[in-house]
Amino acid sequence: MKKTESGKKVEGSSLRNLFALGFVSFFTDMSSEMVFSLLPTFLLGLPGSSRAILGLIEGSAEALSYGLRAVSGFFSDKLRKRKMFVLCGYALSNVVKPLFAIARAPFDVFVIRVSDRVGKAVRTSPRDALLYESVSEKRRGAAFGLHRALDQAGAIVGPVIASIALVFLGFTIRDVFWLSLIPGVIALFIILFLVKERVSKSVGEFQLLTGIKSVLKGNFSQLLIIVSVFSLGAFNFSFVLLNAKEAGVAESLIPLVYAAINVGHTAIAIPSGFLSDKVGKEKVMVLGYCIFLSTTILILLLPTNGFNAFLVAVFFGAYVGIVETVQRALIPDCVDENLRGTAYGLYYLIVGSAFFVSNAVVGSLWEYFGSSLATTYSIITSVIAISAMMLFIRKKT
Repeated sequence: MKKTESGKKVEGSSLRNLFALGFVSFFTDMSSEMVFSLLPTFLLGLPGSSRAILGLIEGSAEALSYGLRAVSGFFSDKLRKRKMFVLCGYALSNVVKPLFAIARAPFDVFVIRVSDRVGKAVRTSPRDALLYESVSEKRRGAAFGLHRALDQAGAIVGPVIASIALVFLGFTIRDVFWLSLIPGVIALFIILFLVKERVSKSVGEFQLLTGIKSVLKGNFSQLLIIVSVFSLGAFNFSFVLLNAKEAGVAESLIPLVYAAINVGHTAIAIPSGFLSDKVGKEKVMVLGYCIFLSTTILILLLPTNGFNAFLVAVFFGAYVGIVETVQRALIPDCVDENLRGTAYGLYYLIVGSAFFVSNAVVGSLWEYFGSSLATTYSIITSVIAISAMMLFIRKKT
């Protein structure tokens, strides 16, 4: 009887961590999207700003973010502390974002944006490892699906709140930036009082190079290569919005295309997580890759009109919902339990670098040769990755 009660206690604590981390992401994304849905317009209105400066700020911030995730993942493994990194990372992001309200020049925006991305880098790998360690193996896909769904729900609610504040409440953009502090603070209180540490005692002799070498043994290095090849052609949502613009969707309706991506993402996240627990994460990854492949084929072959632009957006959202859910649940399955943070960090570093290349290549091809050649490039990398993943599955079985 005592054993049963203990088991129930552990399971209850695990569920609390799952939902707590989910709502931390919900409120943080609500805060973030209140800001980032308005940031390009705000930045371009500052003296001395331009689209080139916007691109420089975004590219620098994201590159730094992905690079630092490897560091935070490693140290969370070495110190066997996840919550500390999660709290510090979320605190930095949620405290600095409202400071956009006092920015007067592009350099101010650069400093705040980079600080926000550093916060994301500090928290992401330890958070994913903590989430993984908080649930049993048979529920991990579903857990990451629920977390992703709550995260994206916040990304939908945030811009809606920002629009309501601007249109109906008479807020300025700077007022909305200050308003974003409220959901950010709620997220921090959830971490402080509801999220519990789940890792074991410190491993004092843990070294960076030793950890990386250990992580790269066996299946993980093969999986990382496959994911990297796919990521080299996996452009981000900006090109879906560009496709909508070229299809003739009015500028005022482009945010609805973005909303369609988030709706597709949110709707598929939980079902894909449950499915991965039932049939295997690698198989569901192939499904996600195939949906991205379908997205690129739709852009290539469908007539350019508003309906097709929204159809492409929904397909793209479904791909992101599947891959970002299942990939995060799959990574730790291939490594030792003491190296999960390092594995996540290395994954984010490699994949982030590949995404940077992808967007640069696709953007250049689209700019100088048109969408047909750009999507053909993505189709080729997707087919190679799908074939490699199927071979990987066959080898494992």
